[in-house]
Amino acid sequence: MPALDPPINRFWRYVSLNDVTGCWEWTRSLSSGYGQLEDRGKKLYAHIFAYERFIEKVPVGLELDHLCRNRKCANPAHLQPVTHKENIRRGYAIRTHCPRGHVYDEKNTSWYQGSRGCRECNRVKARANYAKRRSAVA
Repeated sequence: MPALDPPINRFWRYVSLNDVTGCWEWTRSLSSGYGQLEDRGKKLYAHIFAYERFIEKVPVGLELDHLCRNRKCANPAHLQPVTHKENIRRGYAIRTHCPRGHVYDEKNTSWYQGSRGCRECNRVKARANYAKRRSAVA
């Protein structure tokens, strides 16, 4: 029976260096945008594998934040252990507009149970629902 290819060899086989950003971009399977590899039947995230291989174990209670904002990146220099709350906060800080293009500012941003929403999108939805109910009654 042939020897198994060590995980580090498989890791480097599926990494492509982005010369502009310095990201180590994962070229194989993704899960929610994050690179995945397998070791002895166990699925691992490529960025966690790299961080733990080249830096240290991820401290208990913390998760890795991609400072480059590129989920496919496995460069440990682009990763920082933070709390889940901080990771979410940083993600929100990056987005300046809702998916429909409305600006997230103090006037147009609503918060509900820790989630950010767009007030203009909510107004559009409310008007559409109102019109739909009015036409159903008539």
